[in-house]
Amino acid sequence: MKKTLFIVLLSMLTIAGFAQESLFTQAVSRYKTAKSASATAVMVKHNKAMTKNKTYNGALYMKDPDKVAITADNGKEQLVMNGNTFTMVMGGRKHVASAKTAGQFAAFKAVLLSVLSGGKTNISNVQGVKISQQSGNVVVTMTPTQAKRLMFTSFVLEINKANGALESLTLNSKRGYTQYKFSGFKFGAPVNDKVFNP
Repeated sequence: MKKTLFIVLLSMLTIAGFAQESLFTQAVSRYKTAKSASATAVMVKHNKAMTKNKTYNGALYMKDPDKVAITADNGKEQLVMNGNTFTMVMGGRKHVASAKTAGQFAAFKAVLLSVLSGGKTNISNVQGVKISQQSGNVVVTMTPTQAKRLMFTSFVLEINKANGALESLTLNSKRGYTQYKFSGFKFGAPVNDKVFNP
Protein backbone atom coordinates (compact mmCIF):
# COMPACT_ATOMS: atom_id res chain seq x y z
CA MET A 1 0.00 0.00 0.00
CA LYS A 2 2.77 2.46 0.94
CA LYS A 3 4.67 1.65 -2.27
CA THR A 4 1.54 2.25 -4.39
CA LEU A 5 0.86 5.56 -2.65
CA PHE A 6 4.47 6.65 -3.20
CA ILE A 7 4.25 5.80 -6.92
CA VAL A 8 0.98 7.74 -7.27
CA LEU A 9 2.45 10.80 -5.53
CA LEU A 10 5.62 10.61 -7.63
CA SER A 11 3.53 10.39 -10.81
CA MET A 12 1.49 13.43 -9.77
CA LEU A 13 4.63 15.46 -9.06
CA THR A 14 6.13 14.43 -12.43
CA ILE A 15 2.96 15.45 -14.30
CA ALA A 16 2.87 18.77 -12.46
CA GLY A 17 6.54 19.35 -13.34
CA PHE A 18 5.86 18.68 -17.04
CA ALA A 19 2.88 21.07 -16.99
CA GLN A 20 4.94 23.84 -15.38
CA GLU A 21 7.81 23.37 -17.82
CA SER A 22 5.37 23.37 -20.74
CA LEU A 23 3.99 26.76 -19.62
CA PHE A 24 7.49 28.20 -19.53
CA THR A 25 8.60 26.66 -22.85
CA GLN A 26 5.55 28.03 -24.66
CA ALA A 27 6.11 31.50 -23.20
CA VAL A 28 9.76 31.71 -24.30
CA SER A 29 9.48 29.94 -27.69
CA ARG A 30 9.91 33.28 -29.52
CA TYR A 31 13.55 33.43 -28.35
CA LYS A 32 14.45 30.39 -30.51
CA THR A 33 14.59 32.64 -33.57
CA ALA A 34 15.20 36.06 -31.98
CA LYS A 35 18.89 36.26 -31.09
CA SER A 36 18.53 39.59 -29.31
CA ALA A 37 15.92 41.79 -27.64
CA SER A 38 15.56 45.18 -25.99
CA ALA A 39 12.97 47.06 -23.98
CA THR A 40 12.42 50.19 -21.93
CA ALA A 41 12.85 49.60 -18.20
CA VAL A 42 11.59 51.38 -15.11
CA MET A 43 13.49 50.49 -11.94
CA VAL A 44 11.82 50.82 -8.55
CA LYS A 45 13.90 50.46 -5.37
CA HIS A 46 11.97 49.83 -2.18
CA ASN A 47 13.71 49.92 1.18
CA LYS A 48 11.63 48.99 4.23
CA ALA A 49 13.38 51.69 6.24
CA MET A 50 12.42 54.45 3.78
CA THR A 51 8.98 55.99 3.29
CA LYS A 52 9.36 56.66 -0.44
CA ASN A 53 10.48 54.41 -3.28
CA LYS A 54 13.21 55.52 -5.67
CA THR A 55 12.36 55.27 -9.36
CA TYR A 56 14.77 55.38 -12.32
CA ASN A 57 14.34 55.06 -16.09
CA GLY A 58 16.54 52.71 -18.07
CA ALA A 59 16.69 49.87 -20.59
CA LEU A 60 16.89 46.09 -20.93
CA TYR A 61 19.22 44.37 -23.41
CA MET A 62 19.41 40.64 -24.16
CA LYS A 63 21.65 38.71 -26.51
CA ASP A 64 21.90 34.99 -27.21
CA PRO A 65 23.41 32.85 -25.78
CA ASP A 66 24.28 34.26 -22.34
CA LYS A 67 24.05 38.05 -22.06
CA VAL A 68 21.47 40.18 -20.22
CA ALA A 69 21.88 43.79 -19.08
CA ILE A 70 19.53 46.15 -17.30
CA THR A 71 20.77 49.70 -16.92
CA ALA A 72 19.11 52.62 -15.14
CA ASP A 73 19.91 56.11 -13.83
CA ASN A 74 22.44 56.72 -16.61
CA GLY A 75 24.44 53.60 -15.72
CA LYS A 76 24.65 54.26 -11.98
CA GLU A 77 22.34 51.26 -11.50
CA GLN A 78 23.07 48.10 -13.48
CA LEU A 79 22.40 44.37 -13.37
CA VAL A 80 24.45 42.46 -15.94
CA MET A 81 24.87 38.78 -16.71
CA ASN A 82 27.73 38.07 -19.10
CA GLY A 83 28.35 34.32 -19.18
CA ASN A 84 29.00 33.19 -15.60
CA THR A 85 29.74 36.72 -14.38
CA PHE A 86 27.07 38.80 -12.65
CA THR A 87 27.85 42.48 -12.14
CA MET A 88 25.70 44.78 -10.07
CA VAL A 89 26.30 48.51 -10.04
CA MET A 90 24.41 50.16 -7.17
CA GLY A 91 24.71 53.90 -6.76
CA GLY A 92 27.79 53.80 -8.97
CA ARG A 93 29.55 51.10 -6.88
CA LYS A 94 30.38 47.88 -8.69
CA HIS A 95 29.93 44.38 -7.20
CA VAL A 96 30.97 41.27 -9.15
CA ALA A 97 29.99 37.64 -8.51
CA SER A 98 30.32 34.35 -10.39
CA ALA A 99 27.40 31.95 -10.85
CA LYS A 100 29.96 29.15 -10.33
CA THR A 101 30.90 30.24 -6.81
CA ALA A 102 27.94 32.40 -5.68
CA GLY A 103 25.19 29.81 -5.39
CA GLN A 104 22.41 32.39 -5.17
CA PHE A 105 23.00 33.25 -8.83
CA ALA A 106 23.09 29.65 -10.13
CA ALA A 107 19.31 29.25 -10.53
CA PHE A 108 19.03 32.83 -11.84
CA LYS A 109 21.58 32.06 -14.55
CA ALA A 110 19.90 28.73 -15.45
CA VAL A 111 16.55 30.49 -15.94
CA LEU A 112 17.99 33.37 -18.00
CA LEU A 113 19.92 30.95 -20.22
CA SER A 114 16.77 28.93 -20.80
CA VAL A 115 14.86 32.09 -21.72
CA LEU A 116 17.56 33.10 -24.21
CA SER A 117 17.60 29.62 -25.79
CA GLY A 118 13.82 29.49 -26.17
CA GLY A 119 13.37 26.90 -23.44
CA LYS A 120 15.91 24.32 -24.62
CA THR A 121 16.91 23.47 -21.05
CA ASN A 122 14.43 22.13 -18.50
CA ILE A 123 14.34 24.54 -15.57
CA SER A 124 11.67 22.66 -13.61
CA ASN A 125 14.49 20.39 -12.38
CA VAL A 126 16.67 23.29 -11.19
CA GLN A 127 16.83 23.46 -7.41
CA GLY A 128 14.93 26.43 -6.00
CA VAL A 129 12.91 27.14 -9.18
CA LYS A 130 9.10 27.25 -9.19
CA ILE A 131 6.94 27.98 -12.25
CA SER A 132 3.35 29.22 -11.97
CA GLN A 133 0.78 31.18 -13.94
CA GLN A 134 -0.81 34.45 -12.84
CA SER A 135 -3.10 36.73 -14.85
CA GLY A 136 -1.87 35.51 -18.24
CA ASN A 137 1.79 35.69 -17.25
CA VAL A 138 4.19 32.85 -16.54
CA VAL A 139 5.91 33.53 -13.21
CA VAL A 140 9.28 31.96 -12.45
CA THR A 141 10.37 32.23 -8.82
CA MET A 142 13.98 31.46 -7.99
CA THR A 143 14.77 30.96 -4.30
CA PRO A 144 18.46 30.52 -3.40
CA THR A 145 19.14 27.53 -1.19
CA GLN A 146 22.15 28.96 0.65
CA ALA A 147 21.21 29.87 4.19
CA LYS A 148 23.81 32.52 5.07
CA ARG A 149 24.99 35.88 3.75
CA LEU A 150 22.54 36.14 0.88
CA MET A 151 22.26 39.43 -0.95
CA PHE A 152 18.84 38.34 -2.27
CA THR A 153 16.17 36.07 -0.82
CA SER A 154 14.49 35.44 -4.18
CA PHE A 155 14.25 36.48 -7.82
CA VAL A 156 10.86 36.64 -9.57
CA LEU A 157 10.61 36.84 -13.37
CA GLU A 158 7.28 37.47 -15.11
CA ILE A 159 6.92 36.57 -18.79
CA ASN A 160 3.96 37.47 -20.99
CA LYS A 161 2.50 34.11 -22.00
CA ALA A 162 1.00 35.48 -25.24
CA ASN A 163 4.02 37.19 -26.80
CA GLY A 164 7.07 36.10 -24.76
CA ALA A 165 8.01 39.61 -23.65
CA LEU A 166 9.55 39.95 -20.22
CA GLU A 167 7.09 41.91 -18.07
CA SER A 168 9.08 42.36 -14.87
CA LEU A 169 11.98 41.13 -12.76
CA THR A 170 11.95 41.52 -8.97
CA LEU A 171 14.98 41.01 -6.73
CA ASN A 172 13.81 40.51 -3.14
CA SER A 173 16.04 41.02 -0.11
CA LYS A 174 15.56 41.24 3.64
CA ARG A 175 15.72 45.03 3.38
CA GLY A 176 13.17 45.42 0.59
CA TYR A 177 13.18 44.84 -3.16
CA THR A 178 14.33 46.14 -6.52
CA GLN A 179 11.83 45.73 -9.33
CA TYR A 180 12.31 46.30 -13.04
CA LYS A 181 9.20 46.75 -15.19
CA PHE A 182 9.64 46.40 -18.94
CA SER A 183 7.69 47.89 -21.86
CA GLY A 184 8.13 48.37 -25.60
CA PHE A 185 9.73 44.93 -25.91
CA LYS A 186 11.45 44.41 -29.29
CA PHE A 187 12.66 41.02 -30.49
CA GLY A 188 15.63 41.04 -32.86
CA ALA A 189 16.63 44.59 -31.93
CA PRO A 190 20.30 45.42 -32.54
CA VAL A 191 22.30 45.30 -29.29
CA ASN A 192 25.83 46.62 -28.83
CA ASP A 193 28.07 44.25 -26.79
CA LYS A 194 29.44 47.24 -24.85
CA VAL A 195 26.32 47.22 -22.62
CA PHE A 196 27.40 43.85 -21.19
CA ASN A 197 30.73 45.22 -19.94
CA PRO A 198 29.87 47.68 -17.14
